Amino acid sequence: MQKKAIILLSGGLDSITVLALAKQQGYTCYALSFDYGQRHNAELVAAAQIASDYQVEDHKIIKLGLGAIGGSALTDEHIAVPDTPQAGIPVTYVPARNTIFLSFALGWAEVLNLRDIFIGVNAVDYSGYPDCRPEFIQAFQQLANLATKAGAEGGHFSIHTPLIAMSKAEIIKQGIALGVNYQDTVSCYSADKQGHACGVCDACRIRKAGFAEAGITDPTRYQK
Repeated sequence: MQKKAIILLSGGLDSITVLALAKQQGYTCYALSFDYGQRHNAELVAAAQIASDYQVEDHKIIKLGLGAIGGSALTDEHIAVPDTPQAGIPVTYVPARNTIFLSFALGWAEVLNLRDIFIGVNAVDYSGYPDCRPEFIQAFQQLANLATKAGAEGGHFSIHTPLIAMSKAEIIKQGIALGVNYQDTVSCYSADKQGHACGVCDACRIRKAGFAEAGITDPTRYQK
């Protein structure tokens, strides 16, 4: 039987690695990205290119208006993206983002009659977001199997998180072993229109440290 999966594809380092892993495992992949009101669309340009390079069956970019509720430095222009580490959950946390993203993936999974969803959440080198924890993923998987027609009829959805217990350096090494090209991925919270990274936001700091720890030259395109 052909294995099929939806991959949540942000255009960043983690999501391209998850896509490469899913392809290696023999899945026919469908990619799902979101234009949710983030500060820039460079990551969506990257996601579209990645989807094309990996020849996914279909790539959807869903437009969501999370900027209408704000509450995050990524969706509200009145909240600055911090350039130094913050204590606790940082202002770059987008309220309920992964819950919303996974819900759309779940709906599309029912339409496509597939049961596997991959997401690149990480609970080691990350910003402390509560929707990146294993407990959240387990709870959402349980919800998926309770709240859907497919689940009620005996189907079983699996939310795959292959990176959740890996350090950023381990993720990078895994990706390099799979032939991933990280040069054109966009992780930065304040990237410019061309996708050049700021180098100082939380995402950039974690990414830079990961390449340094992995002993691999950082291919990220930084702003001058």
